Amino acid sequence: MAPSLKDLAKKPELLSPGHRMCAGCGAPIAIRQILHAIDGPVVTGCATGCLEVATTIYPYTAWRCSFIHNAFENSAATMSGVETAYRALKKKGKIKEDKVNFIAFGGDGGSYDIGFQSISGAMERGHDMLYVCYDNEAYMNTGVQRSSATPLGASTTTAPAGKVKQGKEEFRKDMTGCMAAHKIPYVAQASISNWRDLVAKVEKAMSIKGPKFINILSPCPPGWRHLPDETVEMAKLAVETCFWPLYEVEYGKVWRINYKPKNILPITDWINRQGRFRHLNKPQNKHIIETLQARVKEDWEILLKKEEIFK
Repeated sequence: MAPSLKDLAKKPELLSPGHRMCAGCGAPIAIRQILHAIDGPVVTGCATGCLEVATTIYPYTAWRCSFIHNAFENSAATMSGVETAYRALKKKGKIKEDKVNFIAFGGDGGSYDIGFQSISGAMERGHDMLYVCYDNEAYMNTGVQRSSATPLGASTTTAPAGKVKQGKEEFRKDMTGCMAAHKIPYVAQASISNWRDLVAKVEKAMSIKGPKFINILSPCPPGWRHLPDETVEMAKLAVETCFWPLYEVEYGKVWRINYKPKNILPITDWINRQGRFRHLNKPQNKHIIETLQARVKEDWEILLKKEEIFK
């Protein structure tokens, strides 16, 4: 059970104010919630991306814990090496600390795409670490280019809406499902709009020995084209429309949905609030919305069946 807000407020801030993330960015909200859920020493690492470049502008850092920056593609590989070094040094008696938490962070570009093989390798090898993807659904740091996490129909700088095409033409990758297929001890999908669920999942993950993965939806005001003060609401609407279900998977065998909307909202309630989908309101693009809605409905029904079968 997640602690109360009062309890979390008493914990030290391991990501300090004064970082240079965009106003309304979902990533620092997610990181603060995650770090508040951690007890004991923590070593963090981060792939190149928005979170890294905006929190470690030389000679400053916003991190009040051990932090390692590495290349775009190898956050998981670096953290798995650190975790291995810790076990070796502890075995030799050079480290007395019984419990050290290891967390690797990466955006969707550094997780779904460039860093996928690094994550897969770390998970397969069984390192005692948590990998967190803050998914803002594009390469936001370098100019809002499409990634494999970008939804169907979203307009980006490399998949723009225009006369020839109407945004990205492919569905997004199911990264959480890919990690569940590894049959590792713990996989979860979370949202910054539900802090209790996110904090509880991080606490649960860190109580389990072995590799863990949590995918967190992290709205981006410049990339999604919504107002900075609407970030948490955008994340909530993604959950309420079932575009981003909250669920967890243990060892690839037990599937559990953590939140089921009483009244599932249509996908238009979410996409109509974002400028990146504005072109879909044209009559000739109605079929794209219908296709996206059908996929969301299908994925939700499949998830319900998995929960029923793999209890």
